[in-house]
Amino acid sequence: MRITNNMIINKTTSNMNSNRLNVDKLNTQMSTQKKIQKPSEDPVIAIRALRLRTSLSQVTQYYEKNIPDANSWLDTTETALTNMQKLLNDIRTQCVNGTTDTLTADDRNTILTNLKALQEQVYSEGNADYAGRTVFTGYRTNCKLVFDDADEASTISYDITESISASKIETHTYITDGVTVPSTAAEITDTTALEKAYSNSSDYERVRLAYGNVTSDPTITFSDASITAANYTIYDTLQDWEDASATAGTENAFSLGDDDMVFIKETGELVLGKNLASSIKSADATIDVDYNKTGFNVGELRPEFYFNCTDVTDSVNPVSYVNFDNGARIYQDISYTIATGQELVINTQAADVFNSDIYQDVKELTSIVQRAITANENVAKIKEMLNNSVYADYTDELNEWLETATREKDLADEAMQETYSSYITRFDNYLNNVNLELTKIGTKGDRLDMTETRVGNQQSTLEKLKSENEDEDLSEIIINYTAAYVAYQACLQAASKVEKQSLLDYL
Repeated sequence: MRITNNMIINKTTSNMNSNRLNVDKLNTQMSTQKKIQKPSEDPVIAIRALRLRTSLSQVTQYYEKNIPDANSWLDTTETALTNMQKLLNDIRTQCVNGTTDTLTADDRNTILTNLKALQEQVYSEGNADYAGRTVFTGYRTNCKLVFDDADEASTISYDITESISASKIETHTYITDGVTVPSTAAEITDTTALEKAYSNSSDYERVRLAYGNVTSDPTITFSDASITAANYTIYDTLQDWEDASATAGTENAFSLGDDDMVFIKETGELVLGKNLASSIKSADATIDVDYNKTGFNVGELRPEFYFNCTDVTDSVNPVSYVNFDNGARIYQDISYTIATGQELVINTQAADVFNSDIYQDVKELTSIVQRAITANENVAKIKEMLNNSVYADYTDELNEWLETATREKDLADEAMQETYSSYITRFDNYLNNVNLELTKIGTKGDRLDMTETRVGNQQSTLEKLKSENEDEDLSEIIINYTAAYVAYQACLQAASKVEKQSLLDYL
């Protein structure tokens, strides 16, 4: 086969271009330290790179965003619950203090002062937020759990439905209003006032709403249609019930038929007759109470996180909230994806830890100790009057007043001891709920830590595989580049000699 000069030149040029391309490729690899620059250079590496990068992007999202975000949410929740635990322990301590029968006036005043302070703070942790999102309010993370604006709280209005189970029925002692210490001779000798001041008590079964100072007359229905009340009477205050009982001339301090029920709007109490309460307990029936409440106190819970209710503040545009469907609670779980196919519910809903009865309990404890303080002060004042020569002519009458005041004091002290003693168990239950949720959060935190470790290792493995698939070793690239460059230079030298030869050299 005859080899022409053009064939030699073309072959030489082709070899030069091949070497030039190889040098350019290795030069680019040395600059980028990547094996390929476009998929067509090596489809296998390209496809594997896409898969590894997708997996690494997902794992990085879990490791660097989702898991730390979930951890911070749990930390915020844990801090709030720890503070709530301390508040409940403080209230329980006041209950323990209130059970002793050797309380002094200073002791009672200390209990009262502490309870008033705790009442304002008891739900304060419910507004805890993480990055502007309230952690106890389910899906409505832009809303606060507790009223903290006095202007808003005083004007807002809700139609509320509370469903109260038979297990909430409890025995409560109702004590009539007692002594108003006389200050004039006419008041001291007023036997009618003395008779009226004679304190008495009645024990009845009751349930209590989450709120007092109810605005409307509540509608009461029972889940068992066979249960009905013979008479249903509504009073604005306990004093109204007491006055009505006195007018009726009943033997009990507060009159209530065995098949009747009474509602006190001031305290939010539904008082049940003996037979009616027994029927509800036997049937394990639910008591549904529909009512309106306009105006709340700062520190009270917003009803939309606990009950089926409607915000009717703007009557033209009412807003409904549903928390129960046919008696079943609707859960609003917020889940974080912390690994492939692995989700973690990170939120705790208010109803699981912030029991809606706590505020009313503390309010009642405050009221009871205030009554005991007043009753003991009345006894002390009348004794002081007996020792004052100004009232020497009224010793017999003042002794009657003292007897009446002492009876009221004994009733008030007894009611305080019994109530505070029973509330120790109640607050133990509240604490158990908080402790249970803290345990759950601890468990979630442990699970999150293990997942974080695993995902972190997975991220490292994927980064290593991605690097092995895409990256070139710089030292190896330099060696290959040097070899290719030497070959290219040799090719140039050879080509320069080839192109100098022509046919004339052989003539």
